[in-house]
Amino acid sequence: MREMSMKTGGKHFRFINSITGNVIYYYSAGDLCKEELHEELERVKAHVAIQNGVFVDTIYWEEIKDESTPHVV
Repeated sequence: MREMSMKTGGKHFRFINSITGNVIYYYSAGDLCKEELHEELERVKAHVAIQNGVFVDTIYWEEIKDESTPHVV
């Protein structure tokens, strides 16, 4: 499993606990075809669930499209 910093190029994702709404993991994927990317994200999702002691089905990912948009905290 590859864990990378948020570099330019590739796609960036955040994994979110659907119960709390908290982002619990960030991941950057290299240039993969759609099927490979989906498989990689499912592997990462399983890893994140195990590391956080939650059910796999409570975690979802979303692609980070534009980090230049300010976030309200």
